[in-house]
Amino acid sequence: MAQKEKLQCLKDFHKDILKPFPGKSPGTRPEDEAEGNHPQREKWASKLDFLLSVAGGFVGLGNVWRFPYLCYKNGGGAFLIPYFIFLFGGGLPVFFLEVALGQFTSEGGITCWEKLCPIFTGIGYASIVIVSLLNIYYIVILAWGLYYLFQCFQPELPWASCNNKWNTENCVEDTLRKNKTLWGAVNATNFTSPVTEFWERNVLSISDGIEQVGHIKWDLALCLLAVWIICFFCIWKGVKSTGKVVYVTATFPFVMLIVLLVRGVTLPGAAEGIKFYLYPNVTRLGDPEVWIDAGTQIFFSYAICLGAMTSLGSYNKYKYNCYRDCLLLGGLNSATSFVSGFAIFSVLGFMAQEQGVDIADVAESGPGLAFIAYPKAVSMMPLPTFWAILFFIMLLLLGLDSQFVEVEGQITSLVDLYPSFLRKGYRREIFIAIVCFVSYLLGLTMVTEGGMYVFQLFDYYAASGVCLLWVAFFECIAVAWVYGADNFYDAIEEMIGYRPNPWMKWSWTVITPFLCVGCFVFSLVKYMPLRYNKVYEYPDWSIGVGWTLALTSMICIPVVVLFCLMTLIIPLKQGWANLALPGHFPSEVSSNPNQTYLNQLIIVFKTTRRTGR
Repeated sequence: MAQKEKLQCLKDFHKDILKPFPGKSPGTRPEDEAEGNHPQREKWASKLDFLLSVAGGFVGLGNVWRFPYLCYKNGGGAFLIPYFIFLFGGGLPVFFLEVALGQFTSEGGITCWEKLCPIFTGIGYASIVIVSLLNIYYIVILAWGLYYLFQCFQPELPWASCNNKWNTENCVEDTLRKNKTLWGAVNATNFTSPVTEFWERNVLSISDGIEQVGHIKWDLALCLLAVWIICFFCIWKGVKSTGKVVYVTATFPFVMLIVLLVRGVTLPGAAEGIKFYLYPNVTRLGDPEVWIDAGTQIFFSYAICLGAMTSLGSYNKYKYNCYRDCLLLGGLNSATSFVSGFAIFSVLGFMAQEQGVDIADVAESGPGLAFIAYPKAVSMMPLPTFWAILFFIMLLLLGLDSQFVEVEGQITSLVDLYPSFLRKGYRREIFIAIVCFVSYLLGLTMVTEGGMYVFQLFDYYAASGVCLLWVAFFECIAVAWVYGADNFYDAIEEMIGYRPNPWMKWSWTVITPFLCVGCFVFSLVKYMPLRYNKVYEYPDWSIGVGWTLALTSMICIPVVVLFCLMTLIIPLKQGWANLALPGHFPSEVSSNPNQTYLNQLIIVFKTTRRTGR
């Protein structure tokens, strides 16, 4: 078939098959309903709004506190080999797939699959479950950061000395390490640093285990409430408000990161820290855990399989060149991760030199880096209060735009399920308030005395790499093998005016599914039950709760597939019969012979559901 005819078939398919079901008009605005106009989906005010929203969404805390540590831990510069393999074979292709899918269907993370491939609508539900759980615990980090920021406005940083009410007799100030005679007289096995005691005894008031939840820390609860209120007002007016907020939240962190980078590399000991960060150890590449870390980091840092990127893409104009911008944004994301390593490890090198210890003794990841290692480092610098304020503002802005972009994706996906109801008047705003309030109430479990154990449980299981790999695998199967990779390329060509490089199609068809399956299997084989600080072992019932959180999302896909097959068993038989008789296909199938056989069957399912045959 000539290329022009294929594109015309695609236009007809997009107009007829991908149109909303009766009563489901995505993007309906109240003013359109009042004037009786044809419903139009809200669009980004400018290209920059979309670019900054996506950049803010996936350039987050993981770029600063997780990638540098993984790079150091897994062979330094050698870690970049598996990282780039997963980047070009999995991260970028799936990221582009989700954005293009949202732009093509003009739908959120659930209804886009309902249009494109109804039998795999469970992908959308799985993504919503993951992002809903993620939104509950991710924002707790921002509450901690806000609390630290408030504590910075004191004559002396409260974690710099042992002269506070929460300190114990085992507290030893880090400057003591410089005096080898005094340090030798200290029982090093029992000492604790003031920054650790501030974190564990003042901020967290941590209990002995998850069984002892204890009381709510009301100072943290108020910080959590404040962050949720900020998040609500960032998104309550839709993409028009979100697109403007990101001009601040997505740009300031880069400015602050550059400032911290310049300051870090000028500190004594910075060169040694950077050496530890990048020194290649090729022998580490033989360890499967290195490849697992590379794969999970890519999927985490690109915020894919959460429905957020699909929702953001759905607000693009149909002819927008999303391919070009996805490549640019992907480069920005990975470059930010790489540069962050210099900013972080230069400071850790300085701290190691100041304390007279190896960098391995001060290198941390996750909350340990943000709330122990880096605060300890800035307390040793000149003007410690200034650098602490700068760091925690950067931390808050990095996390805040990621949070409200993910909440926006969650809201868009749910509103698109019931647009005729939720887009009337102020119902959308009320719905957002309800979602934020319920998430806040659930998050209160993580600002109790045992809240850190609950937080780690969510972080380890609810939005784990296993869940993301599972969803990414089925996304590629649905688009490349069911809908058809060539058909999706035709759709992209119709939108942007040319066909992307074939490596995207090869990735969706073979490379990404292969990488996802391999990483998924190795993750299960190398699975270790969760421990807190490598010491506290979680009880069996809590591990069961963790796996329940993980399976809650993963089970959505097979359940929806089985539900479709069970409720459409008769059309299924008719569909297979029709495959042998092309003349008996529904009109939308016969008008587009370029569809794959399996997708023709899916269209038969969809047509049957519409007509009630």
